Amino acid sequence: MSCKTSFFFAAGCLLVLAGCGQGTTATEEAAPGAAHLKGPYFDMRGLLDAQARQLATQHRGVQKQVSLRGGATETVQVPEVKWADELQIFYQADINKAALRGAYAVDSARLPGGEVRHSYQLRPGHDNAPVLRLDVTSQAGQPQAIRATLRQDNALFFGQKDLRLTLQNGQLSQYSAQGVQKLLLFDTLRYQTAARVL
Repeated sequence: MSCKTSFFFAAGCLLVLAGCGQGTTATEEAAPGAAHLKGPYFDMRGLLDAQARQLATQHRGVQKQVSLRGGATETVQVPEVKWADELQIFYQADINKAALRGAYAVDSARLPGGEVRHSYQLRPGHDNAPVLRLDVTSQAGQPQAIRATLRQDNALFFGQKDLRLTLQNGQLSQYSAQGVQKLLLFDTLRYQTAARVL
């Protein structure tokens, strides 16, 4: 299998993995970096919608590195990206939903460099919520780094993933996803992908 063929196989596997979680669709809109537009928590959906529109307008590409099952890391450059699809897995970190009101404890801390980190920790008793924790680090009101830990656990499926986004000057510059999933009667699958916006 050539490097390019195996990369697209790996990329296809990651799309399947994204579909195993509780995904959402990109329908609500917000200004770049907007938070708290709708609901009590950080507006992840609004941020992703704005980034997808901005990157699509600028025709930005991406360089990706993908590894499955601890195998060799494959790198590919994609000059044209459908950004709403590309960022779909990150919509799973949206905690700003009516069903999740009161599900998260909110904490804020000022960091030594002047940044502010807002942390959203899942409260006990909300076991059906997929996002265990969301951390948003901002400078002057603009998100700089976002990290989310998600988990899904039932009789047929276990999955956990760590998602990260890095923004510079209000625009997405890097993102990554790594995790593990186990389907009943199937082997455990570990995956890792990292991308840099070109």
